[in-house]
Amino acid sequence: MNFIIYLVILIPWFISSLLFPFNAIFYQTLKLPFFNPPGIVFAIVWPILYILIALSFYLLLKKELINRNYLFAYLLNFILNQSFSLFFFYLNNLTLTLYDTILLFFSTIYLLWETKKLSKTSFYLLIPYMLWITFATILYTTIYFIN
Repeated sequence: MNFIIYLVILIPWFISSLLFPFNAIFYQTLKLPFFNPPGIVFAIVWPILYILIALSFYLLLKKELINRNYLFAYLLNFILNQSFSLFFFYLNNLTLTLYDTILLFFSTIYLLWETKKLSKTSFYLLIPYMLWITFATILYTTIYFIN
């Protein structure tokens, strides 16, 4: 039963990639910075991060530590995270994607802040996500300005 609950938490993180998959035609039209990783890196990193985010949430849920502030931070971050694929790969809107990326960066800081108040273990599970979001914000901001 615990594994099923974990899957219910994990699966929504993959929704946007199913609804708004990678758009290779659009992506190939963009100028990319020298530090843009190969596509396979994204395909490996994001699932790992989603597994860690879901595990962090699951541990808090299991210990009944989730409060309103944390839940708001989590849901806000989830919506902004999922919106990236909509704005970038489906709408091909670089400006909306930039706003979303910046808001996602700050919402990730907020999520970590609220998580740290509840559980150090859950907080530590989110550190790789914060590092990747920081890199992704720098990467996308660069893509925005060179295009």
